[in-house]
Amino acid sequence: MGAAVEVCELTKRFSLRKPLKDGSRTVVAVDNISFSVEEGEIFALLGPNGAGKTTTLKILATLLKPTSGTAKVAGYDVLAERDAVRRNIGIVFQEPALDTRLTGRENLDFHARMYGLTRSERKRSIEEALSLVELEEYADVLVSEYSGGMRRRLEIARGFVHHPKVLFLDEPTLGLDAHTRRRIWSFIKKLNEEEHTTIILTTHYIEEADFLCSRVGIMHNGRLIAIEEPEKLKSSFADDVLTLEILNERGEKDFEMFKKFDFVRDFIKKDGYILLKVHHAEKHIAEILETASKLGLEVKSVSLRKPSLEDVFIQLTGKTLNEF
Repeated sequence: MGAAVEVCELTKRFSLRKPLKDGSRTVVAVDNISFSVEEGEIFALLGPNGAGKTTTLKILATLLKPTSGTAKVAGYDVLAERDAVRRNIGIVFQEPALDTRLTGRENLDFHARMYGLTRSERKRSIEEALSLVELEEYADVLVSEYSGGMRRRLEIARGFVHHPKVLFLDEPTLGLDAHTRRRIWSFIKKLNEEEHTTIILTTHYIEEADFLCSRVGIMHNGRLIAIEEPEKLKSSFADDVLTLEILNERGEKDFEMFKKFDFVRDFIKKDGYILLKVHHAEKHIAEILETASKLGLEVKSVSLRKPSLEDVFIQLTGKTLNEF
């Protein structure tokens, strides 16, 4: 398999009518980013609003021109071969783009016609797409009668109905409740596994990126500050939290021995508990418990929490996603 998407030193600046406080009349939305996505991969751009995720997606979908840098999608240059790129992609926008005066089937049929599918091809593809997102029963119902979750499922079906090589999903579960969000995730997984469609999504839901994606790129202020498999990001940028519940209190100085270990990155003592941030804690539990014994601590219980992508994001940016 080769690369479905290749991005090299991509930059996008926007000119402003009014200058900013510092006098600048330009905003850098995407700042010299490079990455590639393999065929059949689910890849996420994760970050807060304003990080540059949607701008990047719009450049890849040929809806915006980059200020500098290059990008290829399905082997075609997004500037020199825009029509070829568009023939090979599907896109689900962040904002709703369905015609609510049409039925679900009519929306899909109109989209398939736009891509030049024959009558027999349209019929087959529409049935496949409706089945994938489990909307066969509602195919001939007006979209105005659909719930928010049903509309999002139809949007995904529409993006896929012409069988694109690459599908772009811009915040695919934004504003949906937790149950509906997970249902959408299952359809995205199913589409990737059964149709081998390469999927690139933007999201500010950390759980979404962690659950769906084989790799995640973290964006912050237009820059791609980390890119890797979720588990590798966790092990590289964040530490385990090892909690010891103790029965006997000690003075702060009695715990200095823990701080001497280079694998202990931080130490907190609070209300009968000792919280240690430990790099690869499972390798050092025995040593830590031996140290606790030497200190005369009676340990009632031990718990280990592995780092999350949220921990990684905080480590890299100094904030949670909700703080942006």
